[in-house]
Amino acid sequence: MFFRDKVVVITGASSGIGALMAQRLAEQGAVPVLVARSETRLAEVSERVAGPHGTFVLDVQSTEQVDAVMSRILEEYGRIDILINNAGYGVFSRFADAPLREFEDMMDVNYMGTVRCIKAVLPHMLNRGTGHIVNIASMAGKIGSAKSSGYSATKHAVLGLTNCLRPELVGTGVYVTAINPGPIDTPFFDRADPSGTYVNNVRWFMLKPDRVVRRMMRAIERRTPEVNLPFTAAAGVKLFQLFPRLFDSIGYRLLNKK
Repeated sequence: MFFRDKVVVITGASSGIGALMAQRLAEQGAVPVLVARSETRLAEVSERVAGPHGTFVLDVQSTEQVDAVMSRILEEYGRIDILINNAGYGVFSRFADAPLREFEDMMDVNYMGTVRCIKAVLPHMLNRGTGHIVNIASMAGKIGSAKSSGYSATKHAVLGLTNCLRPELVGTGVYVTAINPGPIDTPFFDRADPSGTYVNNVRWFMLKPDRVVRRMMRAIERRTPEVNLPFTAAAGVKLFQLFPRLFDSIGYRLLNKK
């Protein structure tokens, strides 16, 4: 039982794959610690998590809150074995129409929130000589598409950070994994796509949350550096990297679904 008794901090754990991850980890004997902004939604998720676990209210946009909450978790549980940076959101809109504040806020949550949490936890992991950091990025961080410039930029940043951290931490006992899923059937799209246009266009392609969580858990067990989901999207990334002009010509209609 790889996860037994491991303390796993999950940001953005009040819904979607963060909430489901907490449930599945608890079933494997881990001690999930759920953090998110909404105390009410955390309480609702907590009722579905069997076994020992914790909940902490935290806004990853606040450096002071991140430092304080991570310190409290360390004090209460004695260690953090795995940090899953899952907090984030997206808004789909054309670059010319999107207000500057939208870009700033998404970057502050999706990217800087990840940076703040790693900064607060990494020294502890380095001192112990063990740990695993999992950053939930996105296929949007590898391939851009219309109406997602702000969101894609944040996930590009998360991937860049992850890819730099990995070689820096070689030999320290601390591992880093990037999870890059395509669209997942979660409440993410309630905010990203309130009209439902995108969801209706890609419903056939959307990942089931359970599938993503299973792959995440397997990646942690195997210390896999990166996971790209689904296979077809991963193949598209390879095509884009090898033949960018060709991909642009044939990928426009496939990606322009928003």
